[in-house]
Amino acid sequence: MKLASLFSGGKDSTCAIYKAEREGHDVKCLVSIFPPSAESYLLHYPNMGFTSLQAQAMRLPQIVAQTDTTDPEVELKELQNLLDKAKKDFGIDGIVHGGLFSDYQRIRFDRIGNSLDLKIISPLWHLDQKNYLQELLESKFKFIVTSVTSAGLDQTWLGREIIKDDVEQLVKLSAKYGFNLAFEGGEAETFVIDCPLFYSPIKIVKANKIWDGYRGRFEITEAVLDK
Repeated sequence: MKLASLFSGGKDSTCAIYKAEREGHDVKCLVSIFPPSAESYLLHYPNMGFTSLQAQAMRLPQIVAQTDTTDPEVELKELQNLLDKAKKDFGIDGIVHGGLFSDYQRIRFDRIGNSLDLKIISPLWHLDQKNYLQELLESKFKFIVTSVTSAGLDQTWLGREIIKDDVEQLVKLSAKYGFNLAFEGGEAETFVIDCPLFYSPIKIVKANKIWDGYRGRFEITEAVLDK
């Protein structure tokens, strides 16, 4: 099928594209909404402005919008408008998204898909979280942590590129502190800097770390394609 990807720049939405294409689908465009703050329950917030650089790295067109509220109904309406545009401009048959366990997102995306007669493709749905993280690294996905909001995840994780040893550490921390190992509950956010879909990796030139003693963000201020 021809698909539009709900794209946030994190590991899950990027890997969903990778898996969908390996299954024979054709991802025609990225669809991204920029929420005004991290309070959104539906949308990814950190470093969304740099998804345009990832789109360039994948050589895919990106359809974007920005909301001035985190009201989920407003966000869903805007998302529906963007997907309707993708259907008209790119002839898409479906939507790919990177959800693993979130019924909150899945139900709402299904609702939009039904209203637009678009099928929902969820390549990561109910994957084992540890196996999934290991598969990402084995498939040469490189991603950094851009926010942490959970006990057990301190400022040392901010900006860190996740490697094999980190997965084992995260398994222990998630068991101790009870957070979602794949971060789908918002315990942390990620940003992909390289993967098999990229024609060029992304080099982060400047960034700021912000830490309040419990939560933190890694805000990218300058990045380029590392050609």
